[in-house]
Amino acid sequence: MESEDQTGTIEFLLLGLSEDPELQPVLLGLFLSMYLVTVLGNLLIILAVCSDTHLHTPMYFFLSNLSFTDICFISTTVPKMLMNIQRQSKTISYTGCVTQVCFVLVFAGVENFLLASMAYDRYVAICHPVIMNPSLCVLLMVLSLTISVVYGLLQSLMVLRLSFCTDLEIPHFFCELDQVIKLSCSDTLIKNILFYVVSTSVMYTVVPPMLNPFIYSVRNRDMNEALRNLII
Repeated sequence: MESEDQTGTIEFLLLGLSEDPELQPVLLGLFLSMYLVTVLGNLLIILAVCSDTHLHTPMYFFLSNLSFTDICFISTTVPKMLMNIQRQSKTISYTGCVTQVCFVLVFAGVENFLLASMAYDRYVAICHPVIMNPSLCVLLMVLSLTISVVYGLLQSLMVLRLSFCTDLEIPHFFCELDQVIKLSCSDTLIKNILFYVVSTSVMYTVVPPMLNPFIYSVRNRDMNEALRNLII
């Protein structure tokens, strides 16, 4: 295959979940509904935590940041997919694809660190209740963001070193890292290094951000009370 040198002019084809024209309106409605539920549900969590002083604790600090991360995470991929379905277009530019890869890795990393921080907070609340304080919460948040950004940038820079052949079809609705690597015709060492990166899937990209507000609030008495006060 002939290698493409002008990476700035490359456009990838996002094949999506189905090529059946009759299913496109169904997919548009389904993913638009999931996106709106995700954004509104997580916004309610953030507003509830900010408005209720009883929720100004380390656990809810991490929960509100997790909700914000979920909004950013799903907004990295789903709006582009919805726009492509609406326009009946499947293309994404090379720059847009690399940017999407970077942000997916960053927000996925932040989410994993936040979940670990929440687990640590539950541990110290039982065993060492005086350790967790606002300064430590902010430090953990900044550390999570810094590590995730550095990781995402490093992986994106590695992708920028790849050259691509004429086959530029990605069998997904967003630029998933391992799929982008498979399209490359670069040196196998770079591809093998990138191959061992943990990438995301449809379920991990869309479903958890939508379910997190319900999972972390439905059985929580303080959060339910704050949401009732916010809505009523």
